[in-house]
Amino acid sequence: MQVKLLTNILKANKDLADTNRTIFHKAGIKVINLISSPGAGKTTLLENTIENLSSCLSLGVIEGDLQTTKDGERIAQLGVPVVQINTQGGCHLDANMVNQALTELPLEDIQLLFIENVGNLVCPASFALGEDAKVVITSVPEGSDKPAKYPIIFEKAQICLLNKIDLLPYTNFNRREFYEDLQKINPSLTVFEVSVLTGEGMGAWYSWVKKI
Repeated sequence: MQVKLLTNILKANKDLADTNRTIFHKAGIKVINLISSPGAGKTTLLENTIENLSSCLSLGVIEGDLQTTKDGERIAQLGVPVVQINTQGGCHLDANMVNQALTELPLEDIQLLFIENVGNLVCPASFALGEDAKVVITSVPEGSDKPAKYPIIFEKAQICLLNKIDLLPYTNFNRREFYEDLQKINPSLTVFEVSVLTGEGMGAWYSWVKKI
């Protein structure tokens, strides 16, 4: 019964994700689903991306979080349309939540929509939202074993951002282990090593975003 119930939930979510995708495509909107564990630097990365690309792209944001509107308020200060979704304890956004949020966004004015998912490397991997690409963000302080411990999100992502590389000299992060695990899980995954704090490597990320 539990297996059947889970299958039904995922099927219903997929159907709604397909509906969202149709809405996005009709509006000419590209969508990036940002996924990371808490503290990897997801919101700061998004802020920097908006600051660097808003002059050439019309951007919008859906912010997902368990509680509070803090991240949504940070994004709103940058002058882009943003909707905050609080999951009230839920570990991920789902396609229905995103579908409801779309009614609060000026879709006709948006070329690229970022969805910042709830901080979690597990649940968001299994729930499509209608996005064009999943981007997983991990950081040096979290350790080099994240791909091995959470393989599904690294398998499904198109891009991996390894953030906080400025901290490499101060940690035991093992690059060889990290890339060997990624090669086993997803050989086609593109990795950008970045430091949101210093700006190192961010140019490659910006270029990819502009081409999506």
